[in-house]
Amino acid sequence: MARVLINFAHPALEKSRVQKQLLTTIKGIKGITINDLYEWYPDLDIDVAREQQLLEKHDIILLQHPFYWYSAPAIIKQWMDLVLEHGWAYGHTGKALQGKYFGNVISAGSGEKNYQPEGIHRYPVHQFLLPFSQTAALCNMQYAAPYVIYGVHRMDIEDIRTAAQQYRNMLELLRDDKIDPAALPRLTYMNEALQLPSQTRSV
Repeated sequence: MARVLINFAHPALEKSRVQKQLLTTIKGIKGITINDLYEWYPDLDIDVAREQQLLEKHDIILLQHPFYWYSAPAIIKQWMDLVLEHGWAYGHTGKALQGKYFGNVISAGSGEKNYQPEGIHRYPVHQFLLPFSQTAALCNMQYAAPYVIYGVHRMDIEDIRTAAQQYRNMLELLRDDKIDPAALPRLTYMNEALQLPSQTRSV
C-alpha cells in the first residue's frame, strides 16, 4: 500500500468552495495523511524536523493548494525553502527523498482554454509549475503530472461535489496500488489516472 502525504495550503479556507470541499471529502481516508500547513503554522514558523519526518514516512507527496498568481500560497514556498535542506533533500549526501513521487493538486479559477497561447494567461499550467518539477528533480524525486481542477469560479455545488469525489477516488487508487506511480510522470494530468488501462496499474 502506497503511503500518501498531502501538504494542504489555503490561507483563506473559510472563503473557499472547492478546496474546502476537497479537504472535507478526503479527510479520514485510511492511509492518506493530510498535513494542513496553515493550521499547523499560522505564523509560518515551520517545524523542519517534523516535516522531514513526515516526508521520510511517505512514498507520494502532493501539494494541494489553490493556483494563486500562477503559483502556490506563500507557506508552500516557505516550506520548500526551510524543509528541503541541502545535505538532506539534495546535494552529494542529500538522498532522503530519493525515489519518491512529488506533485501538485491545484484548483484554478479559469478554464483550461485560458491557459493557452491565445488565452488570457498565455501559457499552459505546466509551465507555471516548472519550479516544482525542477525541485523534484533536484531532490531525486519523480515529478507527477499535476492534478488540476479548472474553471472553479463557474462550478455549482454538484460540480464541486463530483470533482471532490473523483479526487478521493484517485487517491484511493494510488493508496491501494491500483495506479502505478511510475505512470504518473508520463501523463498530461494526474486526473487521467482514473482512466488508465489495467496494464499500467500494479497487480
